[in-house]
Amino acid sequence: MDWNHYRFLSRWPLPAPSAAVYAALERAEDYPRWWPQVREVTRLDDTTGVMTIRSLLPYAMTFTGREVRRDPVAGVLEIAMTGDIQGWARWTVTAHGTGSLARYEQVVEVTKPLLRTFAVPGRPLFRANHRLMMRAGRRGLLRYLEAV
Repeated sequence: MDWNHYRFLSRWPLPAPSAAVYAALERAEDYPRWWPQVREVTRLDDTTGVMTIRSLLPYAMTFTGREVRRDPVAGVLEIAMTGDIQGWARWTVTAHGTGSLARYEQVVEVTKPLLRTFAVPGRPLFRANHRLMMRAGRRGLLRYLEAV
């Protein structure tokens, strides 16, 4: 097993139309406004940006995200990631009941040296840290969608 390889899946049921959720998720530069753990997003051009995230544990991760797919009809946003984490992440937003479902998938390898050093003992903490970040992101997006 590669202790630095992670697969994550989160599902966010939201009481907002899928078009509104997609519109919010495609504006990554606005994430710091509603997602507390997304500390900074700097757009480099129309398809690339640098993001710094930090959750409960005392470390930050910075990576460059490059758009791979933006398909509003299918509700898909996908990026390739390089930096402290390498791999890909994808949002898929679909109608769900009277609202929508935002499905987040991520497959990455941690490249940040400190995290690689603590890969085996830290893995449960790193996974819990990610879950906390995703929960806070959903709550933040709910508030953000209610305000717009």
